[in-house]
Amino acid sequence: MTYPLITRTDRAPQPTRKTTYASDVDIKTEIRDFLTSRRARITPEDVGITSFGQRRVPGLRREEVATLAGLSIEYYNRLERGNLGGASETVLDALADALRLDDAERAHLFDLARASQPASRRARRATTSNVRPTVQWMLDSMTTAAAFASNGHLDVLSANQLGRALYAPMFRDGPRSANWARFVFLNRDAHEIYTDWDRAAKETVALLRLQAGANPHDRALTDLIGELATQSEEFRVLWAAHNVRLHTKGVKRLNNPIVGELELHYDRLDLTADRLMLFVYTAEPGTRSAESLALLASWAASEAGGLTRERSARSPRPHGSRLAPPRL
Repeated sequence: MTYPLITRTDRAPQPTRKTTYASDVDIKTEIRDFLTSRRARITPEDVGITSFGQRRVPGLRREEVATLAGLSIEYYNRLERGNLGGASETVLDALADALRLDDAERAHLFDLARASQPASRRARRATTSNVRPTVQWMLDSMTTAAAFASNGHLDVLSANQLGRALYAPMFRDGPRSANWARFVFLNRDAHEIYTDWDRAAKETVALLRLQAGANPHDRALTDLIGELATQSEEFRVLWAAHNVRLHTKGVKRLNNPIVGELELHYDRLDLTADRLMLFVYTAEPGTRSAESLALLASWAASEAGGLTRERSARSPRPHGSRLAPPRL
């Protein structure tokens, strides 16, 4: 997996810094940085350890984590150096408990352990790049909710009419722009769409980091991460934090250019056979957001109908055909 690295070149006689991207970073680096960052955020007081004197490292020491996990110091040091491949589920669970990992972080730890196995480099199924007609029919049948189908690269492979209206700037520049991560970090309109852009950015990076841990040798995912890290300072900072998150449900606060502010609830549904994620946005009935979402749906339907009529008017009619009489 290719991860962005900050390479320091500020040693004499080169006093400057530059950012480089390695062509192949060992998964051990990812494991080491993740475990170190999780260890650093826990204070001795958090786990009932009495601390004496000044500590040289933030958070817990390695030996303290080892004690909490019931492991020898030597074995924990080996794990933190990136050697998770031979660790049993019992050891991983104990380590997750000691570091107080949440569900997303625990899943990420197990993903990293699997990625440490030599077999993880075997060919995997390619990430889905299109949707089946029946999936599109399902999206289109949701007329009062905005719905999207995405893959592990966060490409928005399809959306229903209301979904395209809700995130109109993301679909404006064609299929390549329809990617959640690119939209958030590389499209200035995202700062207008998201009322809390910082939160949206953190959630996007955390989801992308989780996907990267599960698919560490996915070249397209690697390229996406490199592209974002090269072009966005905000992305680089958030990526270095090693935070992960399960993006299954929550609330989105958006500012749509047509109907204004919206507070929408989203739920994620996984299509396992297709390796797709469906995101459905709905509004609480009886609220102002529900009225605004209904108005946006009506506007989108009207726009789509107008476009259809315009195309129909431009299309030549077969010779001898005549317009049908109006229905009264």
